[in-house]
Amino acid sequence: MPVHYVYLVVAIVAETVGTTALQASHQFTRLWPTCLVVLAYGVAFYMLGMALKFMPVGVAYAIWSGLGIVLIAAIGFTVFGQKLDLAAGLGLALIISGILIIHLFSETAGH
Repeated sequence: MPVHYVYLVVAIVAETVGTTALQASHQFTRLWPTCLVVLAYGVAFYMLGMALKFMPVGVAYAIWSGLGIVLIAAIGFTVFGQKLDLAAGLGLALIISGILIIHLFSETAGH
C-alpha cells in the first residue's frame, strides 16, 4: 500500500474516533471524551495533511470524508442505537460507490 494511503487511512480512523468521542463527550461536558476529541482530530488533520503531499485535495478529501461518514453511520447504528432508513442506506451505498469509482478508475487518485 502506498504511503499516502496509509496516511489517509490513519486520518480516517482518527477522525472516526474523534467523532465517536464527540458523541460520548455529551456536548463537551465529560473531560476524557472531550480530550480524545481534540487529540483525535489533531491526528486526523495532521495525517490528512501528510496525504495531501501526494494526492490532490479534492480526491483525498472525498475519500476521507466519505469513508468517515460511512464509518460513523455504522458506529452510530451499532454503538449508539441510531436507526438508518432505506434512503440513508442508499445514500451511504452511493458514497461507497463514489469512493470505489475514484479509487479504481481515477488517474488523479495517486495509485
